[in-house]
Amino acid sequence: MRKQEGFSLIELLIVVTIILIIAAISVPNLMRSRMSANEASAVGSVRSINSAEAMYQQINPTVGYTDLATLGSTAAGNLLDSTLGQASPTKSGYAFTLTLGSDTPASSYVIGNAPLSSSTGTRQFCSDQTFVIRVAGTTFSSTVPTTCATTLAALQ
Repeated sequence: MRKQEGFSLIELLIVVTIILIIAAISVPNLMRSRMSANEASAVGSVRSINSAEAMYQQINPTVGYTDLATLGSTAAGNLLDSTLGQASPTKSGYAFTLTLGSDTPASSYVIGNAPLSSSTGTRQFCSDQTFVIRVAGTTFSSTVPTTCATTLAALQ
């Protein structure tokens, strides 16, 4: 009698089934982890913009706060990295918008961000000259907030 080598079809089907079960369990967790990382990056970016605005305002009190492109420029001392220091930056699946107050020198601003798709995040974040980062929305919306009312929940 010849010795059988290799795997039978049943053994291969069992192995493939086990791999598919493991994948079905791990992929949603991986997506949630990625979404959490994107949201954490968005909050960190708002924090960086707040710090850059505070530094710029102290260095240039006659100008006040300024836009993102200026904060990222060499003339301002590269207070922001090249990713955020653009007119309409996107980072980690989030779009950012900075709105300056209408007074001169600019004594107020609002920085807001929103996810580009529902797979990159579900919450929007905002902050203003008070430097408090707030959650502007908890369900997916690609609309970037342009106001950051004190009635919004502060990020803990």
